[in-house]
Amino acid sequence: MISRALLVCFLFLGTIASRAAELPPFKPGESVIQFRTSATQSRGAELKSRLHALDDIPPFYLIKEKFRIIVPKEYTHKEPWGLFIWVSPGNTANIPKDWEAVLAKRKLIFIGANNSGNRRNIFDRFRMAVDANHNMRQRFNIDGRRVYVSGFSGGGRVASMLAVAYADMFSGTIAWMGVNFYEPLPAGGGSVYNPYFIPDDEVLAIAKKNCRFVLVTGEKDFNLDNTRSTFVNGFQKHGFSNAHYLEIPNQGHRPPGAEWLKKALDLLEQPEPETKSGKK
Repeated sequence: MISRALLVCFLFLGTIASRAAELPPFKPGESVIQFRTSATQSRGAELKSRLHALDDIPPFYLIKEKFRIIVPKEYTHKEPWGLFIWVSPGNTANIPKDWEAVLAKRKLIFIGANNSGNRRNIFDRFRMAVDANHNMRQRFNIDGRRVYVSGFSGGGRVASMLAVAYADMFSGTIAWMGVNFYEPLPAGGGSVYNPYFIPDDEVLAIAKKNCRFVLVTGEKDFNLDNTRSTFVNGFQKHGFSNAHYLEIPNQGHRPPGAEWLKKALDLLEQPEPETKSGKK
């Protein structure tokens, strides 16, 4: 069972008082960095608890890992920015070049781990994203309400699991052409899409109530049916309050252009509806 201390939701922290004087200097632009300190939430026992994992958790040495970050020139410590954490299906943390301007305009700092592709142990991939979240909050003025985890294909599957199992650390996700769920889902012809994890009940409640999910697929994507079933029979049926589905016309299994990143971010960041009293 996860302790209640670890369930203190990070989503709304860090915006009350300025942290600018406490934060270290930085260089704008693209760079490769390393971290020394892992988050408590990335420990093996915590992974087992959050995922109900039966497999042995292998050793993990964060100091050996390298992360690609992009800090737009407009960023200063004086104003909180969002964080866009990327899980790549390959060994390099690459995104389409035209996405970078979109992230900068939306005031999002990019970080992705190298050597975190589909062939890497999935527990390591989880740890890299969680540790990136933890360490970037120490180096930059991050708005905890805008910490997003995203990925493409197998990376999207990892991101979708993180967004549920670590809903106290990530406020939303965009899963591009790959998504996993925690219940069996109909796949047609009497078959099912198998579940990949079992989330902790308390963290799952946070995900359903507070977090935002955008599932993106393409008309010609081989994961189309899987993504559609996960949205309809998974997120909608199981009561996630803010889940969205995007299907791109004529799109195959590849990252789309920047206009679709804009649309996905629009859904992720749309204002919450007001009640009849005018209050959220």
